[in-house]
Amino acid sequence: MLDPSQHPHRRYNPLSGEWIIVSPHRTKRPWQGQVEQTPPDTRPAYDPTCYLCPGNERAGGKRTPQYTGTYVFDNDFPALLPDSPDEIVEPDSPFFRMEGDRGICRVICFNPRHDLTLAQMDLADIRRVIDTWAEQVVDLGSREFINYVQIFENKGAPMGASNPHPHGQIWATMRLPYEIQREDTNQHAYFEAHGRTLLSDYLDEERQRDERIIYSNQHWTVLVPFWAFWPYETMLISHRPAPDLLSLDGVERDALADALHAITVRYDNLFQASFSYGMGFHQQPTDGVLHPYWHLHAHFYPPLLRSATVRKFVASYELLGTRQRDISAEMAARTLRDLPGMHYSLAK
Repeated sequence: MLDPSQHPHRRYNPLSGEWIIVSPHRTKRPWQGQVEQTPPDTRPAYDPTCYLCPGNERAGGKRTPQYTGTYVFDNDFPALLPDSPDEIVEPDSPFFRMEGDRGICRVICFNPRHDLTLAQMDLADIRRVIDTWAEQVVDLGSREFINYVQIFENKGAPMGASNPHPHGQIWATMRLPYEIQREDTNQHAYFEAHGRTLLSDYLDEERQRDERIIYSNQHWTVLVPFWAFWPYETMLISHRPAPDLLSLDGVERDALADALHAITVRYDNLFQASFSYGMGFHQQPTDGVLHPYWHLHAHFYPPLLRSATVRKFVASYELLGTRQRDISAEMAARTLRDLPGMHYSLAK
């Protein structure tokens, strides 16, 4: 009989429609062997060489103002431009299709202090970040050519972050990103078949089983999804099937701040170092159409495996065949759930 804690098996992701291979027999604990010690994070509260710190000059000569809360600006080196041609180019061959694309890319500084991450910020400051995210969805999503607003954060050098100052990005695009297209299709199909959002029913099942839940408050649950690919991948799911950040009331936003703090603190406590991850919210498109099947959630995709410096690499088989993980979702959830809720730097 298949024992998912011992035997290799596949797991299905109903949001993306993908399968992953889980190989729990390859390791019986979250990490093995030597764990490298990382130097302490001794960043100053203000860095005169950081272009995101208040008052400093950015690339191209623009200057960051003396902001005291959050600060948003158009990316100095955007991947997309709002005034680019967006026509479909008629190809002379089916192998060379090409379309113009438009969008707006922005940067959001979470806090004026250079040395604070979400894990170290006060709940009130995290709430201000959430409010800023929602304001940006209103501003960008109301534009006629914008159909999706993607909020995300790349934290740490392993995730390619070029600056350690606490910040995230917002890309507003005229077309739905590929991952959003897949989630839109699968959530829509589930809602049509069952009359409830996919994540409502999934969350109900997870709360009954209580095998992969890390943290929960009155309005949000943090868990390792059953189909997780990255070693310590997590999801934040709203209890109410709100379609987007704009739909959250004040109490739900406060609870989201609490949930973000809870998971980021546990991430830092895992290796007692500032933990790298890619994080982003998935919410309904901003195309002016009702999407009752969309259920607001956030994904955390950390690349770290056995220490703050040992990463999981997406290697050849995963690039050529099927994605695979060793640490089971249940094992990762137990590890994160059992970590202290107070940041390790405050316990010393």
